[in-house]
Amino acid sequence: MRKKQAALGFIFVTVLIDIIGIGLIIPIVPELIIELTGKTVSEAAWIGGLLTATYAVMQFIFAPILGGLSDKFGRRPVLLIALLGLGLDYLVIVFAPTLAWLFVARMISGICGSSITVANAYIADISNQEDRAKNFGMIGAAFGLGFIIGPAIGGFLGEVGTRIPFLAAAILSLLNWLYGYFAIPESLPEEDRRSFDWKRANPLGTLKSIFKYRMLIGLILCLFLVYIAAFSVQGNWAFYTAEKFEWSPQDIGFSLTFVGIMVSLVQGLLLGPIIKKIGEEKAVYAGLFFNLVGLVSFAFATESWMAYAIIVPYAFSGLTGPSMQSIMTSQIPKNAQGELQGGLTNVLMITAVIGPPLMTGIFTYYTNPENAIYFPGAPFILASILAIIGFGFAFHSLRNHLNSQKTT
Repeated sequence: MRKKQAALGFIFVTVLIDIIGIGLIIPIVPELIIELTGKTVSEAAWIGGLLTATYAVMQFIFAPILGGLSDKFGRRPVLLIALLGLGLDYLVIVFAPTLAWLFVARMISGICGSSITVANAYIADISNQEDRAKNFGMIGAAFGLGFIIGPAIGGFLGEVGTRIPFLAAAILSLLNWLYGYFAIPESLPEEDRRSFDWKRANPLGTLKSIFKYRMLIGLILCLFLVYIAAFSVQGNWAFYTAEKFEWSPQDIGFSLTFVGIMVSLVQGLLLGPIIKKIGEEKAVYAGLFFNLVGLVSFAFATESWMAYAIIVPYAFSGLTGPSMQSIMTSQIPKNAQGELQGGLTNVLMITAVIGPPLMTGIFTYYTNPENAIYFPGAPFILASILAIIGFGFAFHSLRNHLNSQKTT
């Protein structure tokens, strides 16, 4: 029992450190790119979008591969190799002399960041039926806590130097690797392992399979558009606030910490009672409404304090995803749930490839002083249009869902 608790603690810390590492570097990315290239914030944004897309491509390709390798060789060696690689990756950024090295580092980070897939498998191995949901909930808690701690520390360290947050992330990752090497047992017995199969490791396989459920297509398309729209905030925030409000890395870090607090509040405390009160369908609509309100408001914000005020309603857009996933899981057989979750993960990864360069590219264009129109909020307008189209897909699917319930 004690070993099991230690293993769960290690997985929690592993994911927490991964997310803190991401949060540490977000506030400082604009200044690091500017330092290496000599470009403006506007021009650096496009490069930042390409770096994020590079990370996402690697995750899309390697998440199923690392999962398959862990089924063959065990969770422990794959997880430890990924953690070691992540720590070394941050060190590469600390000493990166050129922009090309940042892209190399982001490729390594995307590969090693796929360790979350293996961490989920580890939890499944050591959990029984009664505590599996609670143990998986630790992953979500680690995400929320990481995005509260990481940006705040990163913004503070970024004031000391542009490479210091990456050094801190490297130290955390390598310490976690060292602890895991000496303290964590293997979770997958030899008799439960299987051979590696390239067909199973194909990231497009599960994506293709979920579209056979016709009733889900509209909801999946809605999520696809909403996720892309979200990168107007996620992929653009540091550049947008630096350009429009002249925020420092510390300012950016504090704002992202506030985002983490609000997201944790909505999804951790308010989501359940709200769904119980109004139902899943209305929660989807409410989330989409707050999403649209937030995006349009960000586009036309004129003062720094407005950004904080807008984050509050925008956080309630988090009602949409969980509610929609719950509806989708109720529409397919139990033996296809894993397939659905794998497919939805791949949808998210594809949007992470498309969204950042799309949104940062628009930001770069509309903040270029050589162009006739200067409008830093332009990405949020495109995101609003995508959100409206997504609302239409969701309305069509949910109306059919309700009609089918009435006829049964």
